[in-house]
Amino acid sequence: MDDIRDRKILVVDDDPTTRLLAEQVLREAGYQVYLAQDGQEALRQFYAVRPDLVVLDVVMPHLNGWQTLTIIRSLSDAPVLMLTGQAADEDMVQGLELGADDYLGKPFNPKVLVARVRAALRRTAQVAISMQSPVFEDGYLRIDLLERRVWVNGEPIKLSAKEDGMLAMLVENADRLLSSRQILERVWGWEYQDDTDYVRVYMAHLRQKLEPDPKKPRYLVTEHGTGYRFNRRS
Repeated sequence: MDDIRDRKILVVDDDPTTRLLAEQVLREAGYQVYLAQDGQEALRQFYAVRPDLVVLDVVMPHLNGWQTLTIIRSLSDAPVLMLTGQAADEDMVQGLELGADDYLGKPFNPKVLVARVRAALRRTAQVAISMQSPVFEDGYLRIDLLERRVWVNGEPIKLSAKEDGMLAMLVENADRLLSSRQILERVWGWEYQDDTDYVRVYMAHLRQKLEPDPKKPRYLVTEHGTGYRFNRRS
């Protein structure tokens, strides 16, 4: 699906003005756009259309954005961009846990919406595995980059798309220091190179899932003021 005209975007928002603005700018950008006014209609559209990306409001009647996202994540890994009037860390963490890929505050800049959608679709099309061995394993942690699967103490761990992208980049560059900007450009896209809070929040969540003691990380190490690295010889 290299042709942008093949890309299907589902926009879900109970506000007609927001919905129609998103439809207009995305259609002008060349995408096929489908609309839903609440979570229930969104799921019906999702089953019928199988969109490549979902733009999803948080506050909606019937099923809110979090509930809708949970169901979408059980069906698909399609990127989901949340529209929210609040972008506090707590909201980002909740979205992380449920599998959101990105956030955009309301009211949004139409050009930023298009840029975020393009970046998310571009990331899903990229497959970059540069390790000589695609598997890291040390008895506690196993990471298979080809299968995109992770185990901790033999138990499979589910990662969101962003968590998976960050971990893959760090493992591919094991023992090398990567700056927040490098991680942002690779995992989120160049449009996000100044949004360092994204890396901090997602890194903290990765540590909660992977580290024996998240407060004293063995694998996902911070070099204060410079960046992060994956410690292969933990």
